[in-house]
Amino acid sequence: MPQLKNFVAVDWRSGPDRIYFFFKDTDTYSRFDIGDRQVPDGYPGPTEGSWDKFDPYTKHLRFGFTTTSLGFNAGGDEDIAWLFFYNGDTPTVCKYNQDEDKVSGIYKLADTLWKPILPYFDKIITGTWAEITGHSFLFRFILNDGHYLTFDYRAKTLTRNALGQHRLGALIPYKNRIITGAQNDRTFADSYWYIFLTGNQYLVYNIQTDRLVSGPHNINETNWPGLLRD
Repeated sequence: MPQLKNFVAVDWRSGPDRIYFFFKDTDTYSRFDIGDRQVPDGYPGPTEGSWDKFDPYTKHLRFGFTTTSLGFNAGGDEDIAWLFFYNGDTPTVCKYNQDEDKVSGIYKLADTLWKPILPYFDKIITGTWAEITGHSFLFRFILNDGHYLTFDYRAKTLTRNALGQHRLGALIPYKNRIITGAQNDRTFADSYWYIFLTGNQYLVYNIQTDRLVSGPHNINETNWPGLLRD
């Protein structure tokens, strides 16, 4: 059975909800359709020719997540994937417009709204838009040292806490096994964060209620059909 190791998962909100998986060792990617609960035929496929101006950087992707206009951008209904990577030695972010399926811009992290996370860039494993009721500008990032960041863009605040202080305590037993994560925004008040672990396993974590729903589960053809396809 293939082992999922060096990969990044990114949620997708434009149209039917999906999760994209970038396999960096082979520079390929897969698409898991949440509604159909499967990876469609034809995946995994090469990233080259599939990700517009982000193509040259897919192997360097470190983490990514999606925001929508709801509570974040003024006007319209804009679904944006923020893809964080190193361009040479420079922490960089790609703003990928999901609705238009093309890159809106590629920027040095230091020149963007994400500048506050720059000191922790090397430690971030995965991040997500928290969307907790009353805090629609809130983001969380899991670090590789047993801590997490909470970034409130509106309040311009960034805090670092150990797992177990206020939130994410259920992840403590798995802190050395986390590879990546992606959100399934089931409803505005009930979103799941899929946390992928070494050993082809995953956790299901409810972001709003701050609890581990279930897991660890084995990744197989029953719960992630097609994801282990070569």
